Amino acid sequence: MRSITSTQKWVDGNPRISFDETGSGPPIVFLHGIGGNRTNWSNQLVAMSDLCTTISWDARGYGDSEDYEGPLNFRHFSEDLIRLLDDRQIEKAHLVGLSMGGRILMDFFTYASNRVATLTLCDCFYSFSSALSLDKRAEFIALRQEPLKQGRTLKELAPDLIESLVAPNCKEEIKNDIFESINMLHVESYLKTIAASTTFDVTGHLKDFRIPVQLIFGEYDGLTPPSIGEKMMLELPNARMEVLRDCGHLSNMEKPQEFNSILRKFIELNLTSASFK
Repeated sequence: MRSITSTQKWVDGNPRISFDETGSGPPIVFLHGIGGNRTNWSNQLVAMSDLCTTISWDARGYGDSEDYEGPLNFRHFSEDLIRLLDDRQIEKAHLVGLSMGGRILMDFFTYASNRVATLTLCDCFYSFSSALSLDKRAEFIALRQEPLKQGRTLKELAPDLIESLVAPNCKEEIKNDIFESINMLHVESYLKTIAASTTFDVTGHLKDFRIPVQLIFGEYDGLTPPSIGEKMMLELPNARMEVLRDCGHLSNMEKPQEFNSILRKFIELNLTSASFK
């Protein structure tokens, strides 16, 4: 893959939001998962930069973005995303989100559908209570929230969490990248996001997502298995779905070439629908 240099920028306001940007053309924005940051998308920023202006952010309380006071709900993320689009003078963007990033985008569509050209939703649930089994809900809390509240460090938590997320044959270098990402988390902001995730539910809104939607799930995703995507397909009016073989929850990192191929084909089909103001 060719090498390019992205530029780190910030959106002023409260909190201040960090993002990377490179490339040229219609805008595409990448949103990371609950244990991630903007660097998780570095492969995609390179792969899509000849076709699009590629942007990846650090959500509030993640990476180089600022922390914030008080509790969190997903509408705060959506308001931050509006700030980012306005700052870059983007009228409509192709939006790509993995796990938490996908949940942010589902909320965002209910808030500002006029700013959305397409959605790519990866390895995500649309409802904590109805999409995840009772066991998976308990596991979500047990692996993420409880250890930190009991005084364990992120470094201590990371190995068990990583093994629960990746496919059995995941490469060690990918696991190392995930470990570094988890170790960079802001603990208090991470805990706030976990709490907000346990009440997330857009079940009644999926039928209104009439823009093109690409779903991507990993074959061995134990948290959000492909069966969740199959349920979403029953509600989404204009969606397609791909399952990446030998892949777990972090599909863009575990299988970047396959992921990028699916994303590129989808964006090329809908290229003219994103625009700057």
